[in-house]
Amino acid sequence: MCSPSTYAICCPEHARLEDEYLQARDRMRSLMRLGKLTGVSCFAAAKDQELRRLADQVAMAIARLKEHTAAHGCER
Repeated sequence: MCSPSTYAICCPEHARLEDEYLQARDRMRSLMRLGKLTGVSCFAAAKDQELRRLADQVAMAIARLKEHTAAHGCER
């Protein structure tokens, strides 16, 4: 049995969900950064649809992670 401070490390599902969130967040940040670096608005650099899709992915990843944490009590 894992101690409360190591649940996230011991729970492969929590680690997977956390990784899913981090990847979606990083893709969103990269897309936003690309728009700033090129001097073009993010919405011109990428389709509005792509930004909305990424925002939805981030939101869903957060929701799944919170749901899992609530159900299993594993968190960092």
